[in-house]
Amino acid sequence: MNVNLNKKGRIQLIVSRIVVYAILIFVTILCLFSFYMLIINSTRSNGQLQAGFSAVPQGHFIENLKNAWNDASINIPRGMLNSFIIASLSAILTTYFSAMTAYGIHVYNFKFKKAAFFFILAVMMIPPQVSAVGYVQLMYKLKLTNNYLPLIIPSIATPVVFFYMKQYLESVLSLEIVEAARMDGSNEFRTFNCIVLPIMKPAIAVQAIFSFVTSWNNYFIPALLLDKANMKTVPIMIAQLRSADYSKFDMGKVYMFILLAILPVLIVYICLSKLIIKGVTNGSVKG
Repeated sequence: MNVNLNKKGRIQLIVSRIVVYAILIFVTILCLFSFYMLIINSTRSNGQLQAGFSAVPQGHFIENLKNAWNDASINIPRGMLNSFIIASLSAILTTYFSAMTAYGIHVYNFKFKKAAFFFILAVMMIPPQVSAVGYVQLMYKLKLTNNYLPLIIPSIATPVVFFYMKQYLESVLSLEIVEAARMDGSNEFRTFNCIVLPIMKPAIAVQAIFSFVTSWNNYFIPALLLDKANMKTVPIMIAQLRSADYSKFDMGKVYMFILLAILPVLIVYICLSKLIIKGVTNGSVKG
């Protein structure tokens, strides 16, 4: 009887594993399919793209790359550099200052602690489009158009990142560690920079990836503030290609530019994902 039960349990375990792996494989294929089609479309000419769907690569990759790279209306290297500067600085600022704010709310006890926390959460509920008009008008009055500062400085205050950091700190940071550092003579900034930040590496890496991608793909505010050709970012240039005259419109060129625009995001993800895996591994070993 026990042998039959053990056999049934093993069969159920094997079946459940097969189902789980099948679902994971399906979801993986579904996620990677769009990237695959982007690569395929970047190898097809404008005429082939207008002809319809094809899952087979064609031989126009180098041609599309030359057409996109040498397009007179855009400057791909400059646009990617502009986007990288804005996205990288935004990611650094938002992760550091959000982590610092979360540390302050988590560690210190003060009179309006709960009120400050709920106020930040309330700000998180406000869509950025609501304040965009007033913000753009303010930037025009301050003569900060065609400047990267209005696209970078607001990232210091990012309620969503703060909330994530706060929840992460509550799960990993014991207040006894902070008290021990204070007893050893460490000041607050040194405690935060040398003790708390290394503990938060996985959370910082996750939010840095999200912040970088969000800033890299941001079109709305940059399109309202940047009109000089040498200041434009990648999303603006892609929209500029898509809005070209129909007689000059080249879908192969657009897909190639989108493919080039994704590469820096993939590089940043690969670099920062190592910190996530390392942090999870260290946490599991300590546990």
